[in-house]
Amino acid sequence: MSDQIQRFLFERTNVRGEIVTLERAYADVLDRHGYPPAINHLLGELLAAVALLTDTVKLDGVLSIEVRGQGALSLLMAESNPGGELRAIARMDEAASLPEGEAAFRELVGDGHIVITLDPREGNRYQGIVALDHDSLGGCLEAYFAQSEQLPTHLWLRADGQRAGGLLLQRLPDESQNQDDDAWERTVQLARTVTTDELLRLEQRELLHRLYHEETVRVFAPKPLHFGCTCSRERIGEALLTLGARELREIIAERGEIETQCHFCHTHYRFGENEVEALISAQDGPPPTLH
Repeated sequence: MSDQIQRFLFERTNVRGEIVTLERAYADVLDRHGYPPAINHLLGELLAAVALLTDTVKLDGVLSIEVRGQGALSLLMAESNPGGELRAIARMDEAASLPEGEAAFRELVGDGHIVITLDPREGNRYQGIVALDHDSLGGCLEAYFAQSEQLPTHLWLRADGQRAGGLLLQRLPDESQNQDDDAWERTVQLARTVTTDELLRLEQRELLHRLYHEETVRVFAPKPLHFGCTCSRERIGEALLTLGARELREIIAERGEIETQCHFCHTHYRFGENEVEALISAQDGPPPTLH
């Protein structure tokens, strides 16, 4: 099974959809961390969700979803970009007692909110915030679309620690192309019959045929997905500067260098004294010109 996202639409209607399946990319994320199974399941759902949203909003940039909770799981974050790169992390209370297997979404995160950030290559950064008022990640994201995008949207997200998958249906506001008034209700009702096994293990075209063999479905070319980290020395250096020049110099004085790593891919970075001073100087800007 390929890691990919498949776009489709129902002819003569204003209903469109996306299906995503992840295996290698999901494994690449989990292999870099030692999360408990309960978190692995939710992380898979979030990876599927961020891929679906990136393709749905057609963003030329980075889209991230952050689940910020007050339970055993304090942060769950995933990012995606138009190149099909995915990455994700989780932060949890090490002292918390987690269930052995799958756990309910709200059981892990408690109260809190979801932050969805759209960071385009050109233009302004946008953030949408939605409360954790639903019992599933999919339900919270549906509320985001209703609140921020004002588009009726349904998501089905599943993961089992080995594969992750998701299905999204959305009704577009343009009624001029809609020749089937019952299409939205009918396609949603059929999607609600999908099982976890079907969503995780069937090929995408086979799943579409099983759900919608009586509908006229136009299927587009699939887009491949993979694990990818956007960290770099430059970006890590920018993050270090948030500590302030004084603290950076104190660390150098004590240790001789600054060693850090990317939380997503665990790549290690080392900065010596000269490199740290160059970062600080670049931040401060060039010295004034004397006339």
